[in-house]
Amino acid sequence: MSSAALTPAEAARWAARAGLPLPADRHAVVAATAGHIHSVVAVLRELDFGDTSPALAYRAEQETHDAAV
Repeated sequence: MSSAALTPAEAARWAARAGLPLPADRHAVVAATAGHIHSVVAVLRELDFGDTSPALAYRAEQETHDAAV
C-alpha cells in the first residue's frame, strides 16, 4: 500500500481479491482500520534497533529478578 490513504472502494476490491467479500457498510471501516495499521507499521519501520540482538539470543532463564520496587 502506498502512502496515499486506502479508499473504501479499494478496500472492497482488495478484500474481494483475497476471497473476503465485504458488505457495503463495512468498506469504510475496513479502509480506516487498514490505514491505522499502516500508520503503526510505518512508525515501527522507523525504529533503529542498531545493536539489538535477535530474539533467539534472549534466554529467559538467565534473567535475574529483583523484587525491590
